[in-house]
Amino acid sequence: MTAEKRKLTRKIFSYYMRVLDEYTGEIIGQIADISTGGFKIESTQRLPVGASYQLRIDQMGAISPKSHITFAARTRWCQRDPYDPTIYNVGFQIVDMTPADYDIFVSMFNAYGVQQKVHHKSNTDYIWG
Repeated sequence: MTAEKRKLTRKIFSYYMRVLDEYTGEIIGQIADISTGGFKIESTQRLPVGASYQLRIDQMGAISPKSHITFAARTRWCQRDPYDPTIYNVGFQIVDMTPADYDIFVSMFNAYGVQQKVHHKSNTDYIWG
């Protein structure tokens, strides 16, 4: 088992929010979890590790009057989802974001991030266990 290397608190993202390539408008994926320094998306495509992207997250009125935020991010890791082989989990690190957009991003973290609970499954977790 790999030791946790993250220094920032990461939360499960409880709201459906798409991440798009700012230049092409292509949907890259949707946010699955979030920290104040980055996020994980679920994507239908494998993304190269270490690649830089200019991304856009479309906003909703509950967080900000702005319709979206844009920023530079870099892929830190990419792996096939262990439960759905058609999905890739991709970790992004925020590289550059305006202070105003970062405030909105932190508001997203606070409003829609749900603290993960450590759970170790055993056979008693299942109805047949």
